[in-house]
Amino acid sequence: MEAGDATAGAFVRRDGDDQTAKDQHKAPKREQTPTRSKMEQIFGFKKEDLTSWHSFVSLLNRPTDPASLGIFRCLFGLLMVIDITQERGLSNLDYKYLDGAPVCRFPLFNFLQPLPLDWMYLVYVVMFLGASGIMLGCFYRLSCLMFLSTYWYIFFLDKTTWNNHSYLYGLIGFQLTLMDGNRYWSIDGLRRPSIRNAHVPLWNYTLLRAQIFIVYFIAGVKKLDADWVEGYSMSYLAHHWLFDPFKLILPVELVSLLVVHGGGLILDLTAGYLLFFDVTRPYAFFFVSYFHCMNSQLFSIGMFPYTMLATSPLFCYPDWPRNFFAHFPSFLRAVLPLTSPGSQPSPSCVYEEIQGSGTQLKHKLGAIFTVLYLMEQFFMPYSHFITQGYNNWTNGLYGYSWDMMVHSRSHQHVKITYKDRKTGETGYLNPGVFTQSRRWKDHGDMLKQYATCLHQYLPRYNISDPEIYFDIWVSINERFQQRIFDPRVDIVRAEWSPFKPNKWLMPLLVDLSPWRTKFQEIEGSLDNQTEIVFIADFPGLHLENFVSEDLGNTSIQVLQGQVNVEIVEEKKNYTLQPGEQIKVPAGAYHKVYTVSEDPSCYMYVYVNTTEAALQKNFTKLYEIQERVRNGTETEPLPPELQPLMAADDDEGSEVNATDPIVRLFLKRQRRMKEVKKRREAGVLERLQRFAVKKYYTIRRGILMTAIAMRNLAVGLPPLEQLTREVAYANMKEPQAEASQDERLKDEVGHAEL
Repeated sequence: MEAGDATAGAFVRRDGDDQTAKDQHKAPKREQTPTRSKMEQIFGFKKEDLTSWHSFVSLLNRPTDPASLGIFRCLFGLLMVIDITQERGLSNLDYKYLDGAPVCRFPLFNFLQPLPLDWMYLVYVVMFLGASGIMLGCFYRLSCLMFLSTYWYIFFLDKTTWNNHSYLYGLIGFQLTLMDGNRYWSIDGLRRPSIRNAHVPLWNYTLLRAQIFIVYFIAGVKKLDADWVEGYSMSYLAHHWLFDPFKLILPVELVSLLVVHGGGLILDLTAGYLLFFDVTRPYAFFFVSYFHCMNSQLFSIGMFPYTMLATSPLFCYPDWPRNFFAHFPSFLRAVLPLTSPGSQPSPSCVYEEIQGSGTQLKHKLGAIFTVLYLMEQFFMPYSHFITQGYNNWTNGLYGYSWDMMVHSRSHQHVKITYKDRKTGETGYLNPGVFTQSRRWKDHGDMLKQYATCLHQYLPRYNISDPEIYFDIWVSINERFQQRIFDPRVDIVRAEWSPFKPNKWLMPLLVDLSPWRTKFQEIEGSLDNQTEIVFIADFPGLHLENFVSEDLGNTSIQVLQGQVNVEIVEEKKNYTLQPGEQIKVPAGAYHKVYTVSEDPSCYMYVYVNTTEAALQKNFTKLYEIQERVRNGTETEPLPPELQPLMAADDDEGSEVNATDPIVRLFLKRQRRMKEVKKRREAGVLERLQRFAVKKYYTIRRGILMTAIAMRNLAVGLPPLEQLTREVAYANMKEPQAEASQDERLKDEVGHAEL
């Protein structure tokens, strides 16, 4: 990937070295320019290339080596093949689209509905074949259309799965459909020698490079948000083990502020620029690669880190694969990409040296498309003033704004109330009933769809023409927990339009944001067993809450405003001013009314007495166990404590324990040891564990797809046979359940995020 001048990093560059044809069917070799302007050395094009529409079209259609584009096409297709079985959900498709199940769905357009389950598998087969065709460069245009049509159908079918990188995959697939991505290392090139190793127009590279630049740069601009700059967006990441080296020299607070937030901001703002230029590209490669490798461990974002790694070489010289694969042994040349220099001419390009090779309509259309597409991509992240109905506390649906990780949310309280309009009966629904997603809690458009769906399903349970009310409490970027939607509005009959502001959205209390500094001081003054929740509420509203019997010493302390606390069972009311507090009984309901003219702020302080007592017993058991191990225990243990004397790896001691606390103690110890063993595992063991997990995931997807295709071809088999086939597809790793990792993480505080 060596580079001789600064042209490789620009959106556009002169690629004269590739034009080395020697006969009349090939473009003549361009003479070496004796001197080049400073602009041409830096950006790869001259000022004259921008002085007229004709020269601009010629620039964007300049013949360019197809090698780098071909390698990227292959890598992107491979990553999409893997992605289909994982993040696109092929391996658990039957759980998501089970026929006949009463499920509320959240498509972008309400007329979009999933097909029957077996036909959904067929949709995924078409998408899989399309991605495979892109990877192999086989029937390239058809493969792109197969992948693109099914991918966007799946994408629009469920807004709850939207994210920025899934949107990016669709954009890249759309771009590749219009590009000549099959000119290098493709089966199409073997079938059609006329396109093999043929030039591609420069706009193919310009579009992809600009798209990746937009991803980085707009993400950096969005991180100029005050919450990110002040370190509130992703503060929890600093506790991850990946940042342990930084914690050797910095306190965790500074690791969060300087490394997580400061480093992320600087990298996103500068990565796109640094990748463009020869001098800075090696440094950009290092930091960008390190960044994406960390993200692959920090977040469950599928193939996105690897896709971004695959885009980095696009900023190198287009002929870098020829130089790279030329170093491989000669006996591999038959299966490796071409390494010989030079490409054959293509009608997709404009050759200024050949008479009669002027700009044609398709060249002009390519240039127009490039300009319009890039304008649209710069506009989309800031188009929320049009689609105002999708705006909540943050602008738009998460997925096309490149505001990655700028906002983190936590939900403290969610209540769904229904009212039968005929009988007047009221009741409560389990949050999330009839749906598999939780993202409806933060988006007004999804909440409207959810309420409409509940209105359709509840009559099956003798609830006629119900009204649906939502009381959802959210904290965004470590602010107060507060209501996001008006709990007094019947969402079924509430007005909603994609182009009008949501009238039942409650405003974010940004004026209370400075309290976050005080939160840290208050939390720092508490012991490890005391928990705290900060609440803010609007005048005229109240919070109805139930205190679990496990939570002893629960009190409410007012920070700002005035509240009235009603103890429901006692039928007593207490008015509290700032600084005053009251203890609320456990195992009972209470209501907190905001009676001041301004929003009230208060906090719940409580201790999980059950957990505290359990930890105290665990401490005693651990001390006894240590004394037994080092021989300092002088008295014989009672029968219920005898399992503590068993060997560390004796799982039978856990089973033989008669005391429930001893059994739970031994179980937790065993799991903590398993977590420690996994963390201390070597690279080979980690790779083996990763490969086995992916094997069973992909295996299930393939087998369930085969069952569905058989069902479509010859019909359903007997139920017993179908049950056996599904059970075989569901076979797990012999020594571990699939969910074991998650259970272990719940047991240990320093879990992998």
